[in-house]
This record gives sequence, structure tokens and C-alpha cells, in this order.
Amino acid sequence: MVSIKAELERMHSFLKDAESRAETGDEGVKIWVKQVRQVAYRIQDVIDEHILLVLPKQPGLFGSLHKVTRTITKLKLRHEIASQIQDIKTTIREIQEGAVRYGFSTSTSSEHSSTRTSSITKNNMWHDPRLASLFIGDDEVVGIESPKYELISRLVDQNQSQRAVISVVGMDGIGKTTLAKKVYDSQEVVAHFNCKAWIIVSQSYKPEELLKTMIEKLSGIYVLPDEGIESLIVKLRGYLSKKRYVIVFDDVWETDFWGSIRHALPKNSEGSRVIITTRSEQVATFFKETSVDHVHELEALSEEKAWELFCKKAFQLDFEGHCPSELEEVSHAVVRKCQGLPLAIAAIGGLLSTKKKGISEWQKFYGSMHSELERNPNLTSITKILLFSYNDLPHYLKSCFLYFGLMPEDYSIRCGRLIQLWIAEDFIEKQNGKTSEEVAEEYLTELICRRLVQVSTTKFDGRVKECRVHDVVREIILSMSEEFSLCQILEKENSSFNDTTRRLSMHMRYCNRDKVMESIGKSPVRSVFLFQSGKLPKKPLLGTVAANFKLLKVLDLGGAPLDQLDEEVGNLFILRYLSLRCTEVKIIPKSIGNLKNLQTLDLKYSPVSELPFDISRLRKLRHLFVVGMKIRGGIGGLEELQILWFVETNDGVIKELEKLRQLRKLGIRKLEREHGRALCAGIEKMKYLQHLKVLASNYDEILDLQYISSLPQYLQRLELVGRLEKLPDWIPKLQNLITLRLSLQE
Repeated sequence: MVSIKAELERMHSFLKDAESRAETGDEGVKIWVKQVRQVAYRIQDVIDEHILLVLPKQPGLFGSLHKVTRTITKLKLRHEIASQIQDIKTTIREIQEGAVRYGFSTSTSSEHSSTRTSSITKNNMWHDPRLASLFIGDDEVVGIESPKYELISRLVDQNQSQRAVISVVGMDGIGKTTLAKKVYDSQEVVAHFNCKAWIIVSQSYKPEELLKTMIEKLSGIYVLPDEGIESLIVKLRGYLSKKRYVIVFDDVWETDFWGSIRHALPKNSEGSRVIITTRSEQVATFFKETSVDHVHELEALSEEKAWELFCKKAFQLDFEGHCPSELEEVSHAVVRKCQGLPLAIAAIGGLLSTKKKGISEWQKFYGSMHSELERNPNLTSITKILLFSYNDLPHYLKSCFLYFGLMPEDYSIRCGRLIQLWIAEDFIEKQNGKTSEEVAEEYLTELICRRLVQVSTTKFDGRVKECRVHDVVREIILSMSEEFSLCQILEKENSSFNDTTRRLSMHMRYCNRDKVMESIGKSPVRSVFLFQSGKLPKKPLLGTVAANFKLLKVLDLGGAPLDQLDEEVGNLFILRYLSLRCTEVKIIPKSIGNLKNLQTLDLKYSPVSELPFDISRLRKLRHLFVVGMKIRGGIGGLEELQILWFVETNDGVIKELEKLRQLRKLGIRKLEREHGRALCAGIEKMKYLQHLKVLASNYDEILDLQYISSLPQYLQRLELVGRLEKLPDWIPKLQNLITLRLSLQE
């Protein structure tokens, strides 16, 4: 088992680099990488099966009666695991031999990265789908009039003589390059500047090559092949020192780009301007060094402009650019799917312009957009451009991003829930001095800054509350998830279970639950999700899941029409995430105490009134969401708990709160005056507490919270619902408090 664990670590290290090898499009390399990934899955399954085997079972008479049977079963299972390990080792050897036989590289990540970048640059420079953005005619452009005039006015502003940097930022395909080119070529800009250049940067740039290109385009001066960076900078500065220049740097990916280039651009008083286009908010913000610099966020097209662009593309050859009435409904559906993304609207509209204008053919296309985006050569520009950003992601973010494929179309997920799921799935790497939740929040922030994830709603303090991905991006995620066996989406009437998938997401509005249940056999599925309302299958859902998915880590049944949690749930020994939010489950079985690896238990908005004492055995629990439930006791043993929201007060709970020293979020209801001092004593020991909400037991009850001398220094949000004789003295001293809510009733 030790050797197989070491092999898994080596494979994970290899896969960090292996995915980038497949970016060249070589099918042989893709197959090779897929084989390695499948073996890594099998190794993880064997390790987890071994964990199940050695987990201690319930003591007592029942355990004693079955001790002999269990011993025999263990011996049999050990033999099976040993056999699987030998089979895996044979498979690894065959893959290694195949790699040598077919000449697949096994270079280090840095070596390969250099080779890959060079290969992509040489092979694809004439096939870059971004090139078309530079040559779009004025009659083909829709919806950029307002940002175009705004940027032009900033460029030619006579009252601003300082050099200014203007960053145009937005997601892939939003039209950044198109907008910048139209501004750059405008009569006003051409007339205003006596020196201008358009420089394409991209991911594979070299500073010295960029500087040489700038000198040649701006001045026509010959540059020696071996001239160094310092000499190039001096030469460029000298030429630009008295010029009113405008330079566009298109497609900037990283902040390091500015390191050498900035020194070549003198901050003269001639009214010079620098424009950059980027998909990264971090890059755009980095370039804003002074008050005259500006970041322009490019938004998606409005519904009206999106429709105008679609009609211009789809009906350009007939109907005088207008949509015939019989195609309006399906055409509007296609446009809604594109969600204002010009790249997708123009490409799909252009493809539909070549098809017969019949309702059945267009509906067929709409129903198969997922496969069309993947296979149709006329739509490859969409996929290629969006994949540029995916391929640029560090390895640790790729699985987090692909996870959005589990969600239904147009679905916004709460960020807290998403973070808890990522942690349960082992996507989050450990970092010294940070909790997994803090690291996961940084991951999400980075995905948002890279414009791969969209903000749906925000919290009171400006932090993101809900997020989602663009529907077109989701379609691409789905195709990649299928290729990697990351997840299976069951959303069609005839859907059936694929026993090689790692995650199962059932969208109840569409798929036939009973057929799915019948097709389920023993499988290494790690996660099960139910989305949207509908009827549960006749065959018991939890019984089927517990019997067949022994290695399950995530079970998210939020919103399902479920009224009972069966005892079998206690057999999912390595389960880490369980959500029964917004279900009709009333009783939590005692077997919940068997889930020793559970990190998140979400019972919010369910009619559960009391949690069993067995909850105290969940020593790895980090997030407990309830609404006014009673807890019999033992909660003080949950020392890793970070969220406790929203428990009912009793003597036992209040006394044990002081043991929960990792809490970040605490909600207490039905607090009586006599419990105030004990609650304050507990709060003093919660040095990481960020959000506290306390509700009095009734309208006339006094909240007596005067007894805090050691302040919770990280507290940002405080809500007190009940009567106060006076404002506690410690509240005005909270230095990080953002929100204070005082009210008599909820």
C-alpha cells in the first residue's frame, strides 16, 4: 500500500504537467494522458477501499456476534485489493512502455512548457482565431459605439498632458481587441498622435522581441539581431521622449510583461497614451499606477444589441437582415444562450446563415449546441479562444473551474457552498498559516479575476455571494468533463448511468429517475448531486446510493423532495459533505455518528428539530448549518468547527461553546438573560470569529452581553435581536466591524 500511494503522488505530479501536453492537439498524447489519469483514479479507489477496510466498526454485542464473519470478509477484501494493486502495477508498466514506444515526452514541466510554447507559436500563428478581430469591418460591429467614443475622448483629451495607461478588461470573446482596434484606427486618434504602434503580446512573448518590434514599427530604425534589452530600452526611450505616442499592447496575460516594457515608455508631457487589452482583472489593476490611468470594464451586449448582431450575421444573405417570424422563437433561444458574448453570437449566427431557414433544422441545431461547439469546424474559434484561458490556468485551478459543469444551465451557486464542496473534493492545496476555506476563497477570486467565473450577487461588504459561468463556457466545460471522466450530467429523458464517471449530477426536471436507479451498479462515484424539483425514483434513492457508492465523498440532496434519511447513510464512512437543505427530512438517524470524515452537514431550512447526541462523534466537522435545532450535548468535542449556524440555546450548548475556538461564524437563538455571561466567556475564546448573530428567547427577554473584555478582533458583522438595557461597552471598540444590526425582532 505504501508503494502504491507513492505511485499516486508521482502520477499527480506528472498530471500537473500532462494536461498541458495535450494542448498541442496530438490525439496520441491525449489518449496517453487519459490512460494515466484513469490509472490514478484506480489507485485512489484502492487506497480509499483500504481505508474502509481498516476503519473501526461499532463496538458492542452486535459487533461481537459478527466478528468472525467480518474477519473472513476482511481477508477476502484484502486479497481483492492486493490483486487490484498488482493489476494496476501491470497497467502502469504497459503505459510506460507505450510512452517509450511512441516517443511521448516525459520531460519536466519547465522543459516541456518551453517546448510547448514554441511549438504552439510556430504551428498555430497563422491559425490564431483572435486574428480575425483585427479585420472586422465597421458594418459588422454592433454595440461598441458608447465605449468607443469614451475611450477616444480619453486618448485625445487636451487637458491631460501626462502619459496615461488605459486597460480594457473583459472575458474571452467579449470584444476587447475589436474595440481597441476601432479606437486605434479612428480618425480622431490617427490625427491626434504623431507616433503609433499596435503590438500583439499573447502568452508566448519575449521582452527583447517586443522591444525590437516596437522600434521597427515606431521608427523604422534597424535593430541588430543580438542587441541587448538595455540597449533596446535606451534606443526606444530616446526616440519617444519628444513624441506624442499611442501604443496598444493587445492580449496581455501577466503583470511581469510591464517589468521591462515600462522603462522604454517615457512619461513625457506630450499627452502620450498606452492601451492594453487583457482578460485578467489583476493585470488591469496592476497597470493603474496613477490617478490618470484608467481601467475600462467591457460589458456583454444588451439583449437588443445581441439580437441586432445575430440577425445581421444569420440573415445577412436573405431576409434583408431581419428574422422571419417562424424562426423568432428558436433564434431568441440561441441568442439567450450566448448571453451577450459577441464572439459566440457572430460565430453561431454566421453558421446558421448557411443552413436552410426551416424551423426543424434550427431547433435541431439548438438542441445539439453542446456537440456543435465541440465538433463543428465553423465554431472552433469559440472553443479555441475560450480554451486559451483554461490552458493558462495553474493546475490547482483547473479542477475547481471544471466543477461548474455539474451545475444546471443558468445556475448560480452560493460561494460558501462551492468552497465547502471544493474542500470535500480535495481540490484545495494546503498552505501554511491559512485555512482551507481561506485558500479556496483565493482560488475563487482568481477565477473571477481571470473572467472565467461571473459574479451573480454580492454581499453587504462587497464580497461575492453567488457566482456562475457563462452558458457557452459551460458547454465547453461539459465536453472537457466527459473527456476526463470528471462528471456525468443526467438531464435527458433517456439518460442512463455510466459506471466510469467520478461524479453524478441529476437534473430532475428532465431525466428519468427510475431508469437511472435501475442502471446503477457498484461504482467508484465520489459525488452525487440532485438539482431542481421533481419526483424521486420509486427505488429508494439513499439505499441505492449507499449500497453502490461506497467511496462517496459528496452527497448533495438540497431541495430534493426527500422526507426521510435512512440509516444506510451511516455506511458512507468516507463521506465529507452532506446537504439536506430545503428537504422535508425530519429526523437525523443515530448512524450519522459513523461519518467520522464528515466536514459539512447542511440541514438549513429542513424541519429537523433535534440533532442526536451522536453528532458529537463527528470530530472533523467544520461547517454545521441548522435553523433553531436542539443539540442534546457533546458539541464541545467538535473542535474543528468553523461555522455553527443556527442552534437553539440550552445549558449544555452554552457551556461547551468555549471549546469551539476555531469558529468563524456563530448563530445562537432563544438566548435567555441568565446565559449571557457564559456566552460572553465563550466568545472571548473565539479569536477568529467574524460573524455573530444572537436572538433573544422572546420579545421581552433582555440580551445581557456586557461581559466581554478580550475583544474578537476579526469580528466584521454583529447582529443582536432582542432588548438591550444598554449598548455593550465592547461594541464601539471593534476595529474591524463592518455591519452592526440591532433590532427587537427578526
